[in-house]
Amino acid sequence: MTTSLETSTCYRHPDRETGVSCSACGRPICPDCMTPTQVGMRCPECAGRRTAVRTIRTMAQYPRATYALIAINLIAFLAEQGQFTLSSSAIHGTVIDEGILAREPVALGHQYWRLVTSAFLHENLMHIGFNMLILYWVGRMIEPAIGSARLLAIYLTALLAGSFGALLATPDPSLGASGAIFGLLGAAAVELHARRIPIMQSGIGWMIVINLGYSFLLPHISYGAHIGGLIGGALAAYALRAAGARRMVALGYVGCLAIALASVIGAIIVARSSAPGIV
Repeated sequence: MTTSLETSTCYRHPDRETGVSCSACGRPICPDCMTPTQVGMRCPECAGRRTAVRTIRTMAQYPRATYALIAINLIAFLAEQGQFTLSSSAIHGTVIDEGILAREPVALGHQYWRLVTSAFLHENLMHIGFNMLILYWVGRMIEPAIGSARLLAIYLTALLAGSFGALLATPDPSLGASGAIFGLLGAAAVELHARRIPIMQSGIGWMIVINLGYSFLLPHISYGAHIGGLIGGALAAYALRAAGARRMVALGYVGCLAIALASVIGAIIVARSSAPGIV
């Protein structure tokens, strides 16, 4: 579906190529013809209808990747339950101890999987509930517009960039999906700007500003993960969009991979430079 849209032209402006289609009727539309809605972009005709038209073609644009990511996070959270022991203010348990992100095990134990696993673990019900609510909101907004494959590429790239930012900003252990979710917010901002839709009026801009503010004002929140994820997601979205505009789709994914690898290397360097026993 994504490949065919990349070579389409706007049904109202045949001289303009586009990779976006109306979420109701499926016709390709350019930025001038896009109307943002809660279920994706719509053409001028469908935006004026009260009842959404659903077809097999538009069903394929539903945010399956978003729902899959939410399910994985919930499964990981359920796996944590019933195994916590309290030590001072810290939380412990097999899943948490083996998956949380910290400098020392990454540097001394070469436990690089923590760069990924930590982003699927959460401290409590409020933590996962807030993160999944934002993931549901922003995922349903952008996945129908950019496609499931691009959303997953952005999410995973931002996840690793967030882990790098978390290790760089503080020696404290961290966990949670917020870095990757900030990446989706950054990607949404890139997409809105490219389509000449006001970022602040869309709600995305205020969501970024407010949550970044909380990152610095509230204790025990990894502002490094949030900033790293935001930057990583925005860069990944830009790489995918730039490559798609040149009909070199694979190059966009290569760009995401390069950002992800740079984040992993940066995280390892930070961990090794700060962990005890590493010369």
